Amino acid sequence: MADTGLKGKWALILGSSSGFGGTVAVRLSKEGMNIFGVHLDRKATQPNAEKIQEDIWANGAEAVFFNVNAAAEDARADVVSQMKSHLGGGANGAIRVMLHSLAFGTLKPYITDDPEDTITPKQMDMTLGVMAHSLVYWSQEIIGGGLMGEGGRIFAMTSSGGHRVWAAYGAVSAAKAALESHIRQLAVELAQRGITANCVQAGVTDTPALRKIPGNVDMIEKAKEANPHSELTTPRMVADAIALFAAEGTRWMTGNVIRVDGGEDISA
Repeated sequence: MADTGLKGKWALILGSSSGFGGTVAVRLSKEGMNIFGVHLDRKATQPNAEKIQEDIWANGAEAVFFNVNAAAEDARADVVSQMKSHLGGGANGAIRVMLHSLAFGTLKPYITDDPEDTITPKQMDMTLGVMAHSLVYWSQEIIGGGLMGEGGRIFAMTSSGGHRVWAAYGAVSAAKAALESHIRQLAVELAQRGITANCVQAGVTDTPALRKIPGNVDMIEKAKEANPHSELTTPRMVADAIALFAAEGTRWMTGNVIRVDGGEDISA
């Protein structure tokens, strides 16, 4: 098997306890990567994170998870400090891959007859802060701290919702559009450092995040009808693609929104 250049390197997965983040973490560990995971889970969902760690260990890789709010500045600084400590007090560009897969936002319409049902400025700011702007802040921390250097790969999960309109999805749609803009900017600014930045646009996928969107059952059925393969995208399909994109030989692939959706978006 060809050397992917990933064995023994570290990946930082933001949103590592379920959905795309959890699946990518396990998939990259099969390539020999060790995983730093950041997730926010209460007691009821903590077993999900523990199961993913166990799967990573079963693949012979290290798994160091942090149950914190990834969008909080103090938590971010503390995690970076702990990662450096785990790596022996140094950085040395140990993190090869960072995946931003944070899915936490407010699903409310902009305009309603009852003002109590409309999205508030605080909810709008929170949604964009968590699902878009945190990508920039984490990139600043890990690159400025020497944790990622030449050969680094930054990925962020977007969706067709960034250029479509779905009920109550406005703030999340805005966050996805901002996320794609941040990726373009990072791609240009990091080119001289030898670090790439790309968005991965998955097709409609039956994940815990999707199940929170109003009308999700209808979205699933319409996606199946639109997809040329007549099936949904799965987290494993996306994880396989990211493992490929993270390997050696992709340094010239940067600043993109890469569809991993079986042709769904172009057929919808």
